Amino acid sequence: MKPETARKVIADNKIKRKTWRKAALSAIIVLIVVAGGFIGWYLHHRQAAQIEPASSDIMGFSLPDKPSIAVLPFENLSGDPEQDYFSDGITEDIITDLSKISGLFVIARHSVFTYKGKAIKITEVGKELGVRHVLEGSVRKANGRVRITAQLVDTTTEGHLWAERYDRDLKDIFALQDEVAQKIVAALEVKLTEDEQERLLSKYTDNMQAYDFSLQGMEYQNRFTKEANARARQLFKRAVDLDPEFAIAYSALGFTYFHDWTLGWGQDPRSLERALELAQKTLDLDDSLPLGHHLLGKVYLWKKQHEKAIALSPNNADNLVGLGYILNFAGRPEKAIALVKKAMRLNPMYPVYYLWELGHAYFLTGRYVEAIETLKRVLDRNSNFMPAHVFLAASYNEIGREEEARAEVEELVRVNPQASLQALRQRLPYKNQAVLEHLHDSLRRTGLK
Repeated sequence: MKPETARKVIADNKIKRKTWRKAALSAIIVLIVVAGGFIGWYLHHRQAAQIEPASSDIMGFSLPDKPSIAVLPFENLSGDPEQDYFSDGITEDIITDLSKISGLFVIARHSVFTYKGKAIKITEVGKELGVRHVLEGSVRKANGRVRITAQLVDTTTEGHLWAERYDRDLKDIFALQDEVAQKIVAALEVKLTEDEQERLLSKYTDNMQAYDFSLQGMEYQNRFTKEANARARQLFKRAVDLDPEFAIAYSALGFTYFHDWTLGWGQDPRSLERALELAQKTLDLDDSLPLGHHLLGKVYLWKKQHEKAIALSPNNADNLVGLGYILNFAGRPEKAIALVKKAMRLNPMYPVYYLWELGHAYFLTGRYVEAIETLKRVLDRNSNFMPAHVFLAASYNEIGREEEARAEVEELVRVNPQASLQALRQRLPYKNQAVLEHLHDSLRRTGLK
């Protein structure tokens, strides 16, 4: 199907697609349980976490059984470091587009951005990330024009499968991104379903200034500080003011309120309700948007409401870990282990909270030695990560290493002087109360009051 034909079909069938999507999403409802206080710790360390390469003791690195690709950060050639947000945004958009395709194995953003600004050797990148192909390129934006170069390289031979240079009006950036993604799909001989072809061609706004504000907002949001969060909110508000139909900007705006509430950055008691409203607004505009479901799911966790739906992208590593987090509290830690390990393969330079979720799951399955090994690696990278101290103390106690268990409780109290058995009991949202009682008893024996 030609792009222009596909776009016409998309426009003509918008209402019918939305009805179909709602039915499809209803078929993939996943149980969400209450996340309580631990989600605050989870989010606090998510963006600012240190990155760790995947190791062979957790995952082997054979090539996937489908075409695999890493999109390296596009180089900013504008001569202005302040324009980095734009080249980074182009990179993330291409990753997002390719991640919509079930026939591709796409490395996550966290891992590829560890290469930003570094001299790299394509063959080494292929080995480190476990992929057969790499897309690299550059962006120059000036005077209402954008020039993008891109090349698709085989990591085993360093041979070029495809290369192109585009010089277009800035307003054509979305069509340009479509073309790059389609060229990659064609070069790798990936067959798209009709639904995937539709999603690949769909964009979130036709307003270039709104898009630019959104990219700037994302750059601030990724800094994960109170001040940057406030600035991101201003930019996302400007984006939706310019385009009231800009679905993804509403969910990004919603996350600024959600972070205010969960991390204590703001005092407005309505922040969580505002996040909920924006999540619902996102899905009213586009109910297939994973970020909207991601936000909605997290809000429901904090509101302690059960059996709400969350939709996942086939290649979204962070969503897989988020689902693992939910499954741990829902009483399915074995499934959580599998999901986190899959996410680690998609995101080999994973952040520390992936390790936390894995260690949590090991504890819940009674694999205490593995839990200890994993949680110690969390604390090697962030000694103030409170949940790791809690479960490390309990794991030590379960295998009779009482002195080490008590030492971890001392560290826990150092990190949070208000930590107590009662506080943990009130906040931990396990579906099975027997799990909570087991943890409570184990921590009581370590000396936690």
